[in-house]
Amino acid sequence: MNFSFASLRTRIVVFFAALLVLVQGLAFLVVNTANYQIAKETIVQELGVGERIFLRLLDQQRDQLEQSAGLLAAEFGFRQAVASHDTATILSALTNHGARASASVMLLISLDQKLVLADTLHPTQREQPFRFSHLTRAAEANGKASGIVTIDGRLYQLVVAPVNAPTTIAWVGVGFTIDDNTAGDLKKLTALDVSFLSRYKDEPWRVHASTLPENIRGGLVPAVGRGAGGGTIDLNLDDQEYEARLAMIEQQGDTQIIAVLQRSLAEGIEPFKRVSSAFLVLALLAFVVSVIGSVLIARNITRPINTLADVARRIQDGDYGQTVEVEQKDEIGALAASFNHMLAGIASREKENLRLAFEDHLTGLPNRAMFHDRLVQALLLAKRAAQPVGVMMLDLDRFKYVNDTLGHPVGDMVLKEVALRLRTLLRESDTVARLGGDEFAILLPSGEPERTSIVAHKVLHSLESPIVVQGQPIDIGTSIGIVYYPEHGEDANMLMRHADIAMYAAKRAKSGFATYDMRLEEDRQDHLTLLGELRRAIDQDELVLFYQPKFNLTKNAVTGMEALIRWQHPTRGSVSPADFIPFAEQTGNIRMITRWVIDAAIAQCGAWQASGHALKISINISARDLLDKELVPYVAAKLREYQVPPGLICAELTESALMEDPEHARETLAQLHELGIKLSMDDYGTGYSSLAYIKDLSLDELKIDRAFVSGMHDDAQSAAIVHSTIELGHRLGMIVVAEGVETSLELSALKRFGCDYAQGYHVCRPMAAVDVMAWLRTEKAAGNTSDA
Repeated sequence: MNFSFASLRTRIVVFFAALLVLVQGLAFLVVNTANYQIAKETIVQELGVGERIFLRLLDQQRDQLEQSAGLLAAEFGFRQAVASHDTATILSALTNHGARASASVMLLISLDQKLVLADTLHPTQREQPFRFSHLTRAAEANGKASGIVTIDGRLYQLVVAPVNAPTTIAWVGVGFTIDDNTAGDLKKLTALDVSFLSRYKDEPWRVHASTLPENIRGGLVPAVGRGAGGGTIDLNLDDQEYEARLAMIEQQGDTQIIAVLQRSLAEGIEPFKRVSSAFLVLALLAFVVSVIGSVLIARNITRPINTLADVARRIQDGDYGQTVEVEQKDEIGALAASFNHMLAGIASREKENLRLAFEDHLTGLPNRAMFHDRLVQALLLAKRAAQPVGVMMLDLDRFKYVNDTLGHPVGDMVLKEVALRLRTLLRESDTVARLGGDEFAILLPSGEPERTSIVAHKVLHSLESPIVVQGQPIDIGTSIGIVYYPEHGEDANMLMRHADIAMYAAKRAKSGFATYDMRLEEDRQDHLTLLGELRRAIDQDELVLFYQPKFNLTKNAVTGMEALIRWQHPTRGSVSPADFIPFAEQTGNIRMITRWVIDAAIAQCGAWQASGHALKISINISARDLLDKELVPYVAAKLREYQVPPGLICAELTESALMEDPEHARETLAQLHELGIKLSMDDYGTGYSSLAYIKDLSLDELKIDRAFVSGMHDDAQSAAIVHSTIELGHRLGMIVVAEGVETSLELSALKRFGCDYAQGYHVCRPMAAVDVMAWLRTEKAAGNTSDA
């Protein structure tokens, strides 16, 4: 029989065995605890009974002593000897009577409480005071008296009786020693250990006699404690537990004498150990029977389940032709029947699942898993045939805008149309797949660079024409990354990663498509390193603002500046914004850069204003900044902090930033406008919007991109575009600024066209804040500028 803890049979057996052990263990614990308590209670009862017997024995011994003392005191010869002071006769009588009574001490006490006649303990001493005068007083009153006393450090039970002739002429005392033998005799009668202790005033207790071994008697003293009285206590002597009962047997003045009756718990529990042993034997037999029974039950349960498991393993291997044959008619039989019905359903759905597992349900194209599988197969064939393989990765442009503005159903229709167009461009041997979202991939098994380039141009051309959905034309472009095997990688994962890098390079450059180059990955790693150092740069003041003048063509004066960020890296030197701003926007780090720029620019504006130069400052705002709900409150707080009028600050935004999320952009711009901030559209003409859309955003300024301004004196079309843009901007109530002015001819043309502001190297290159005032003074002296 194979036992493995992972098997159901083993777990059933272990469960029943563990359950039985647990129950029996608890029962054994309860029985042992009960036995202990019963034994303890029994001992306490025995101590109570023993105490009564003990006191009765002391009384009997006292009665014997009183009788012996009475006989001696009544003897005529003895009384005559006492009356005549016949010392020899008295000593002889005391000695003989003590021997007959087995007394330990015989005394004759004078009326003045002195041992003047005889003391068998101290036969040579005379005229010693009798220290127990309370006994003679009691004897005088009651005719006899007894008590437990200490003489020479030993305990005695002493009886005193008067000697009358006919009046009292002396007292006779008869005593027995209370020693270990006495304690042993009492133990034989009570079956208890007996100890006698005494204490004078506050002195420690002293053990006089005991049935306990000598080496553990000392433990009685701290256990009894100070001021001990009657009652039951627990003792621990030499690591043995005892139950003890304290009996006060004498207390005269400052002297206390007690008897301690003890019983060992080990002796009391001994009878119960036999019960525990019998219980353990029965528990062991029950355990063996339980294990055998659970093994039989488990085997009966797990045999058909193992049959089901064998069939399930075959199903796992792809064999759906098996059925379960179980003859049982119980719940397991019903499970087997249901299992067979399930097999039929699985077999019918397996074919459909295989299709769905490798097909995108929306477009019907192969999905990422199928594309990866086909790419692996293509690479294997290419290695044997020594031919190249081309892989293209596509990401749609502006698709997020479609989803956000028109909804996901429209986005799904766009994806279906894109898939249809891509499929019509390729051969049957090629593969186009949807990897997810708006990302597609194309596999060209015969991927010569010439054909791959042709296919890329076809894809771009195919997606240039608008996609019409519900009567509305939608412009969808794409960015393509291209890689080749074996030039850019020898396995599928590396090729896909490199294609992804090339695709993002094409998207950043807006070049349509780009082929992977190792330098792209190096640049990407370099940018990631820069981004990691960017927070440190802000904390350590490595960022700095440069300012480029905005020349008012009407007033022939510089009335504003555009703030441009620079990074003075400690090891790289000056880092251009183009090397870190785009990636900061993609990763979300642009927020902290913008916050720094706003703070530094408004602070500088306040400083210039305080020195008498009210220069307007333009600040660039990114698309991600427009989604920041804290942007407007932050700008307002900085204006208050540096006491700058809102009209001196202009927020510049690109067309792409406005178009990425128009609803949020419109909301944020409206709040900035209400605050009094001027709004400007930067790089106009390179995006996708129109003036009709822009006028709804309450913009104050329009900046014509340098691509149209540079060289317009040689390009009539560029000049016409600039001229018409200026006129339309003015008609919409906006100020028009021309960027990239580099020659006097361009400046003159802008003046003729009625442009409001010019900005470029011809006016002035960007400069540090400390150089602005000196430059303004130089230009003012030359008559080219003014402070306002």
